[in-house]
Order: sequence, then C-alpha cells, then structure tokens
Amino acid sequence: MSDETGKTQETRASWRARRGIAGVAVPVLAGIAGAPVAVAGEQQQGWRGEVVAVAPVAEHDAGQVRRYMEERGIDAGPVRYGVRAYRLTYRTADPYGKPTTATGLLTLPTGGAHRLGLVSDTHGTMVKRTDAPSASEDLNRVPSYLNAGAGRAVAAPDYLGLGEGPGPHPYMDTGSAVTVSLDMLRAARTAAARLGRPLTGNLYATGFSQGGQVAMALGKALAQGADQHFRLKALAPISGPYDLEGTEMPALFDGRVNDTSGVLYISYWLVAQNRLHHFYGSPREVFREPYADRVESLFDGEHEEDDVLGQLAPTVKQLLTPAGYERLRHPAGALLGAMRAADDTCAWKPAVPVRLYAGGADTDVPIGNARTCARTLAGQGARVRVVDQGAVDHFGSFAVSAPQVVRYFDGVADQYQP
Repeated sequence: MSDETGKTQETRASWRARRGIAGVAVPVLAGIAGAPVAVAGEQQQGWRGEVVAVAPVAEHDAGQVRRYMEERGIDAGPVRYGVRAYRLTYRTADPYGKPTTATGLLTLPTGGAHRLGLVSDTHGTMVKRTDAPSASEDLNRVPSYLNAGAGRAVAAPDYLGLGEGPGPHPYMDTGSAVTVSLDMLRAARTAAARLGRPLTGNLYATGFSQGGQVAMALGKALAQGADQHFRLKALAPISGPYDLEGTEMPALFDGRVNDTSGVLYISYWLVAQNRLHHFYGSPREVFREPYADRVESLFDGEHEEDDVLGQLAPTVKQLLTPAGYERLRHPAGALLGAMRAADDTCAWKPAVPVRLYAGGADTDVPIGNARTCARTLAGQGARVRVVDQGAVDHFGSFAVSAPQVVRYFDGVADQYQP
C-alpha cells in the first residue's frame, strides 16, 4: 500500500466515523406517525414527479443543527433556523424511460420567509442504499441542513436504486440522474405546498463529487427548457468528475487518483455502466480472479464501502485483467461512448453565475476536472469561476466548500438578475 493510499483510507475512515448524529435527537414530528403518509400529489408532465408518500424523518432546532455541523468539522455560521426533514416517495423513470419510483429528502426551515427558494443538492458516490439522504442522518445531509438552516427548502434526491428506490443504482448514468433530480424538484414543489411552505420557483443547484456532475447536467437541462416552473439562479457544484475521458480516467493510471478510490470508482462504474452499454459479456473479460466472481454482487446496494473494498484488489492494475486495463487506457466503442455520455455536461452557456469548487490536493476527483469544465463553459461565453480550496483532499473540499456555497447563494446569487 502506498503512503497516499494509506492516508486516503484514514481520511475515509475518519469521515465515516462522523456520520452519526452523535447525540442530536431525531424525533418524529409531533402528532405524525413514523409510517409514510399518502399525499394526493399534483401530476406534472404526466406521472413524473407525482408524490406517492411523505414521511417525516427528522426535526432539529437551530442549536442542534449547529452542533451537527461542528461535530463534523463544518462551519455552522450560515445556520439561522431549525429544520424539518421528510422522505418523499415519488414517481419517475428508469434509464429506459419506464415508470418507477424513487425517494429523496425534502428539508424545510422552521423559520424565515413563508414562500421559499429551493436548493437542489445531489450527493456523491455511495454503494449502500441506506446511506442515501432520506435514509441516513450522515454527511449526505450536511448541505440539506446548512441550506435549510439558512432559510431555503432543499430537495436532495437519493437517485435510482438508493434509499427506498427499487433495483440497482445506475452509477454515473447522467441521463437518469437528471431525470430523477428533476422529478424530485417537482415532488418537492407539491409536498412543500401541502406542508404550508410553498416554493417561489427560484432554484439554486449544488452537489458534491458524482453529484457535482449531476448538478451541472441538471442546470443544462433546465436551461434547455426541461421544466418552465423552476428559474435557475446559480450553479455551485463541488469537486465533480466533469471530464471522464480527458481527466478522470487518465488520472487512474498516472497516480493522480489514489489506489483505494480508484478501485472503488472503476469497479462500480464498470459494473453499473455495463448494464446500460454492454461492453463486456462476462466480468472475467475485465476483472481478474477472484474478483470477477464477486464484483457484481458487491454492488447490490446492501454492502458497506469497507466491505466492498475489502473484497477487491488494492490497486486498479491488480483488479483488472491486462486486456481490461488496456481497454480503459485506450477506450473505444461502447466503453468510450459510456464516458462521453457523461462528458457533455459543461458544453452549454449558463445565463446565471457559476462557481466550481475544488480541492488542489484532491486524489479522488482531480481539480483538472473543474478546470476543464470552466474552460468549456467560458468558451461558450459563460460567467464561471473555479474556487481552488488549496491543499485539501476530496472530502476536505466538501467540508470547506459547503458553507461557502450557502453564503454564495445568500449573497451574489440572490442579487443576480439573468
């Protein structure tokens, strides 16, 4: 194991240890049972976004939210209000356009304006379905509680196949991630109105890691008219893999991505993307033994990240067959198509300000992803700034950037008129 890999494993372990609420109570809302409550949701664009059920999952006063942040090393300065959080179950479409359901977290402030702006927060890579925002009070709720604590509603989709959604998660499938995120916004609009906190239609998009890429793609979809109700005001993704072909995949092989994260990401990506793009018939074509016999079952949504990593090779080169390794180094055909399907999220001209937050010492998603995205956006005439957080790693970029994003939305974004 390299020194860098050891540091990354230690960082992952320390952040996972902070996932629990650590002393902050999680009561069910007074007078409401813990079981889901059926809601007669409005249909928008047919069945997509229709609310199936709403269940309260958390309520914290402002002091509890601040302690939640402080225990995780997050600046709690933006927090002014308490929060109430609900799990939404709603109708959406799978990667093939067929009807399915998904879940997500709607978080509302307990104070502030009656009508609320809405933040879309899309989360990073996770392998266990119960780590999703609506299912677990861990780090994936930090942006929801920060932004709601500052006075906005927050819609955080679990994505397909995570939380209580059926089936496997189509990891890094941009199209379905945008679909499920849009439908979460529609479900949030319905549910917030029923809960007495209607939305204004102003939307602010952020997300971390995988979710940073989803946030950028969601912004592009809205700019192209995906839903006329929501008015995009600002984009502020954090450490997203916007450039798989040109940055992220090459970084697996030249040392910019650490071994531990590289093994997790590439095995997850290959398994999930093969279901959609079919670039191998048997895992043995890509993965070495004994990993080929177990790798697909490890990504069933039921395994912890440590369990997955513990049953795979320590490096990408030891994980993949020589042929599989070379195919990734020199992608073509369906493999290249899968990468490029995720790589057009920055090829548009936002009419709103964009900030791309990233860490200079990130060995999960190198900062080159953000710089490539910024160049692409600027080439379209967009206003864009890369916020380099300096010598912080992947999770450190999230910890530093999340409160800055809230302040950005509070200040520049609120005053900006496209």
